[in-house]
Amino acid sequence: MFGWSGRGFERDMKVIGNSNGLLFAVALATVLLSSPAMAEAQSKSQAQVKSQAQSKSKAQPKAQAQPRELAGMLKKIKDSGVISLGHRAASIPFSYYDGERQVIGYSQELMLKVVEAIKADLKMATIDIKLVPVNSSNRLEMVADGLVDIECGSTTNNSKRQKKVSFSTTIFIIGTRLLTNRDSGVLDFPDLSGKNVVTTKGTTSERLLREMNDSKKMNMSIIAARDHGEAFLILETRRAAAFMMDDALLYGELAKAKKPEDWAVVGTPQSFEAYGCILPKDDLPFKEVVDRALTTAMTSGEAEKIYARWFLQPIPPKGLNLNFPLSDAMKELYKAPNDKAFD
Repeated sequence: MFGWSGRGFERDMKVIGNSNGLLFAVALATVLLSSPAMAEAQSKSQAQVKSQAQSKSKAQPKAQAQPRELAGMLKKIKDSGVISLGHRAASIPFSYYDGERQVIGYSQELMLKVVEAIKADLKMATIDIKLVPVNSSNRLEMVADGLVDIECGSTTNNSKRQKKVSFSTTIFIIGTRLLTNRDSGVLDFPDLSGKNVVTTKGTTSERLLREMNDSKKMNMSIIAARDHGEAFLILETRRAAAFMMDDALLYGELAKAKKPEDWAVVGTPQSFEAYGCILPKDDLPFKEVVDRALTTAMTSGEAEKIYARWFLQPIPPKGLNLNFPLSDAMKELYKAPNDKAFD
């Protein structure tokens, strides 16, 4: 038979009791942790920890954006507070003097729109404007040499000139034709053979006229005038039979004629050309601001209103109307502005 003493039995029962108590406690904890109430409490606790972490993160100060580092022409304008605008004296109706020697015109208005855009981009309250007269012979050099920041007048954008300067989005598209007296007998370019013909020095019209004279043996006597005003004076005083230039500029000269009805624009266009504002070579940040301003003016309809003021309404100095309707090429330009040259 088994022989258990009383004390041994008590000791053994205590061990068994303690073990059962431990097992019970573990089982109870497992049940409680797996209960919905405990899971919800645990989830709330985790959410509170996450919320506190997010609040702490929000309280941390954000790194401030670094100010834009300016370079090129934008830096020059910002530092000096001045912008130099190149303008023409007699490119009616693009850029010229009115009767009070104020610079006015289609291109001048667009250039002032550009100035406002530059001022906004640089966050400047004001920019002082310095007006610098240029002509067809020196305008590229004036910009390339830094004497003028931007020139908007009647300058053709072509690949040869792009080697020296950059060009903005196109502001006008023209065709090269002839202005002549109605009794001259000149109706087209072949009629110029053996005659005196005037054009403006340093223009694409001068180059085209000389190339035509050489290739077709026309025996023309070509006169290169200092500017468009001088060229028309030579025509008006009958020292030349015709004046070759961009058609819009020829209509502009009609606005100054003593008897506009005596003159006519004739001839098959010898080229189509794109006018642009001259900009410093490869200054891309500056060009982006200029192009954005011109594109906004064109696509918003503002440029077409400016066109109407200068080509479809009476203009200074004599209040004559050029009656030069918006061409299909110009309509397309206003819809889809670009800076492409035609050559």
